[in-house]
Amino acid sequence: MKKSLAFLMGLTVVASALTGCGGAKSSSESKESATSATEATTAADTTEATTAAETTTEAAEEDEEENYDTGDASLDNPRNQDEIGENELLVLSFGTSFNDSRRLTIGAIEDALEKAFPDYSVRRGFTANIIIDHVKRRDNEVIDDVKEALDRAQKNGVKTLVVQPTHLMDGLEYNDIVNEIASYSDAFDKVVIGKPLLTTDDDFKRVENAIVDWTKDYDDGKTAICFMGHGTEAESNSVYAKMQDMLTADGHTNYFVGTVEASPSVEDVLKKVKEGGYEKVVLEPLMVVAGDHANNDMAGDDEDSWKSIFEAEGFKVECLLRGLGENEDIRKLYVEHAQAAVDSIK
Repeated sequence: MKKSLAFLMGLTVVASALTGCGGAKSSSESKESATSATEATTAADTTEATTAAETTTEAAEEDEEENYDTGDASLDNPRNQDEIGENELLVLSFGTSFNDSRRLTIGAIEDALEKAFPDYSVRRGFTANIIIDHVKRRDNEVIDDVKEALDRAQKNGVKTLVVQPTHLMDGLEYNDIVNEIASYSDAFDKVVIGKPLLTTDDDFKRVENAIVDWTKDYDDGKTAICFMGHGTEAESNSVYAKMQDMLTADGHTNYFVGTVEASPSVEDVLKKVKEGGYEKVVLEPLMVVAGDHANNDMAGDDEDSWKSIFEAEGFKVECLLRGLGENEDIRKLYVEHAQAAVDSIK
């Protein structure tokens, strides 16, 4: 059977193999090469040992600093089982070390996909190895990274692989996923990749409606409802400005969107909230999970957290620590994107 790799975005990837060869070396060249190789190996071993020691120290410091409860990891299903069968739906997420949020967001999306696609085995992969390592070290829960998930699928004889990322946008991370999966194009008969959450204008509209409906109880005319996104240096950062423009155009003038690491910044959001004369501020993450950014950068007690910045300006602040994955309408949208991917291979 001829193998193919199909992407919903219309991207066709053809795998190629590179072969290197060289002529035989003289005796003196061989001796010099051997000496150089030995020196290089020794230097590499020393560097590797130093790096490993530094990593271990950093990990120990990280664990020591984490003095808060993230929930019971045993309640989470890492979805790393073998005996997958011929059809797999691989759900790829950045990930989070916050156990309860992982179960209530990523886990809930996976559960929704499993219910919607009974003919597929749903499995999990995280793109953030630092999170995978942290969860393994702290909770002894094993979560596959992208390569491990793809290797597991190949080893289990999967023929049709549907990949549904839980990413918010078509950014750097999503493109990395596409490229990594492309390198496995010969491992499966068919591979398709679903779209991220915010792709079409209809996606934006439905997400807008979902977050407005989710926060309607706070919409009293005196409260500014502020969503904190992650932000990216890529052009896809424009999704935040687009969401803000849609909210404003649709009359939700007390809704504001900002980011942790890009633009609009918390200062930009604060300026608009002050201009609006609001008395109270509700903060909520515009992220799939309510993990480190939500708990610390948004709701933390440090002076540079969003909560502290707004409180310093005299606002009463309430933080909603829930990720988008907890919202049923958001989960339905991921299911529809996966359905479009499945339909493309029928």
